[in-house]
Amino acid sequence: MKLNTAVTAVATIVASSMMMSSTDAFAGVNSQLSLHPQTKSVRNTSGMLQMVASNEVEDVVKPRKTRQQRLEAASKGLQVHVVGLSIHHADVNVREKLAVPEHEWNDASKEICSTGVVAEAAVLSTCNRFEVYYAATDAREAMARVTEYLAERGGLSVSTLRSNLFMLSGDDAVWHLMRVAGGLDSLVVGEGQILSQVRQCHIHSIEEDGCGG
Repeated sequence: MKLNTAVTAVATIVASSMMMSSTDAFAGVNSQLSLHPQTKSVRNTSGMLQMVASNEVEDVVKPRKTRQQRLEAASKGLQVHVVGLSIHHADVNVREKLAVPEHEWNDASKEICSTGVVAEAAVLSTCNRFEVYYAATDAREAMARVTEYLAERGGLSVSTLRSNLFMLSGDDAVWHLMRVAGGLDSLVVGEGQILSQVRQCHIHSIEEDGCGG
């Protein structure tokens, strides 16, 4: 539910602030790239991503949690995270390999949640960014699962992902989503199309086949 609540809050906050200029609405916001206390700094993510490369994949795949199980898990300390790449962090060829058309966003989310490590997930994929917003109780295992999925989907090596990905947790992840929805993280600052795309991300995540809680 935290992921769903965060996305809903963003839609409400951004919509109400559209009458103000982007500069006034978000002046002074300096979103720092920090990780969950159990993870390493984003400036030195080699340890985190190397873990994905070295850990063996378990033979037994955990069944996907039902909607009710995800709702119950939401009351047990889930934390919101975001991992992805954008025009600010990644080469265009890497973004193209990970791009997901909108009608497949929920399929990608279900694949990410299929092992049970990630409780909730929502995919946002546009021409300039690919981001996975997710909630989990174990940040390290969840990061490993998401990275594993990205490597498999894009046919990319862990070293390539390491040099292109960013990760944020908790309040930093929420602030990042607000900046994205407000157009402050776009190539053209303040552009409005991204708000509609974030809205679609939220709508898809709460659909029957979504994984947004």
